[in-house]
Amino acid sequence: MIPNEAQAFPAPAKLNLDLRITGKRADGYHNLESIFCLIDLCDTVYLKPRSDDLIILHTPTGDIPPEQDLAYRAASLLQKHTNSKLGVEIWLDKKIPTGAGLGGGSSDAATTLTVLNHWWECGLSRQQLIDLGVTLGADIPFFLFGKNAFAKGIGEQLSPIDIPKQWYVIIKPKAHVSTPKIFSHGNLTRNSKPSIMPTFQSLQPFRNDMQAVVFQEYPEVWEAYCELSKYGSAIMTGSGACVFLSTDSQQEANNIYQQVSQSYEAYCVEGLDIHPLFQMI
Repeated sequence: MIPNEAQAFPAPAKLNLDLRITGKRADGYHNLESIFCLIDLCDTVYLKPRSDDLIILHTPTGDIPPEQDLAYRAASLLQKHTNSKLGVEIWLDKKIPTGAGLGGGSSDAATTLTVLNHWWECGLSRQQLIDLGVTLGADIPFFLFGKNAFAKGIGEQLSPIDIPKQWYVIIKPKAHVSTPKIFSHGNLTRNSKPSIMPTFQSLQPFRNDMQAVVFQEYPEVWEAYCELSKYGSAIMTGSGACVFLSTDSQQEANNIYQQVSQSYEAYCVEGLDIHPLFQMI
């Protein structure tokens, strides 16, 4: 049970509308270019402040120890970084599927950092939070940036990008893709040409350089992609497993959703322009 005094904060998911790998770095990471888009599919992070320095996660996920959860780690990192003597209790109400390429865990962490920076009066700027967040995960900076973005580097170099209002139909196949496995795959495309002046229009047709390798290794993702491709230009988000397509109208998205949701876990969601907690930083 979540106590009444715990406050609820949204943690929206993301889609990678386009994702290209432009090279491998000396540290083993890959340089990417991607369009990140916020969507109205949200986890809820419930937080209750503590006057001591304890951090307690009441809703650990599956077999993962609480200390390895990204929201817990975000609170712990902020506490250490700012020498805060305050603590927090955390409950996560997960609506974003895990292992899906939708950034659920990263978004939970970003929401936790945003709220605790405010509650604990840490005074960190947005860029300082981004610099802290990237040490936990490459998707966290985007959620702290708080607007639809073109990302470079490992995802931490962000600039705003205009995305027209769209609705998205997302299919979650019964597969949990291992991101390290995909990044280390011998057949992965790693030499996409960097963009000069990236815009929503200039980058089309969109693609995902990880897609072909994921299809090769995870036939369930390929099958979901084939199903969704009957209705338009489907594409995979992140390293998978989710595939999605975009539509200009809610009615069209709903119609497609009604079809695919009969045989798949599916979502029909609206794109967002700005993170609901943007003004808190």
